Amino acid sequence: MASDSSVRNTPLNVVLVGFMGCGKTTLGSRLAQMLGLKFVDMDECIVKKAGCPIPEIFAREGEAGFRRIESEVLDELTAGGNMVIATGGGVVTVPENLPKLRMLGFVVWLNPPERSIWNRVSRNRSRPLLQTENPRQTVRDLLEQRRPLYAGVADLEADTQGLTPDEAAYGIAESVRLHFSR
Repeated sequence: MASDSSVRNTPLNVVLVGFMGCGKTTLGSRLAQMLGLKFVDMDECIVKKAGCPIPEIFAREGEAGFRRIESEVLDELTAGGNMVIATGGGVVTVPENLPKLRMLGFVVWLNPPERSIWNRVSRNRSRPLLQTENPRQTVRDLLEQRRPLYAGVADLEADTQGLTPDEAAYGIAESVRLHFSR
């Protein structure tokens, strides 16, 4: 795990970013429990706001419609504190979201290797962005496009490869405690 040495004053929130299947929801709920914070899954907020499942949002409104709702949810979250927030994998693809993510809290980029991500996402046939002729290549291409965006917004990069979810959450929790103790 590498950390940015600069210190920013942010609300007491931990914002998890990273590609689909990197463990944001799994680690986020454990991390929130360890830190005594509320866990918020942005995908659940989007589903609630839209009144339908994410694949249906994509079918009705396309990716642009989904990203619009996602940005609205991000705006709503900026009013709160004491949260661990699991973002969607593509939240960083909307340029206006990048400063919002940084203002929202301490940003942690979960960055396991591509093969680990593929092993996780290939089991889920309902991911709208993987409804392509070659989903494996889609994962590679999207990862390549998004890596610089994740890196640019993150205060901490965490490669969770080889760690159990509890071990990864513990390591991130220690970094979060250090950040907010300054």
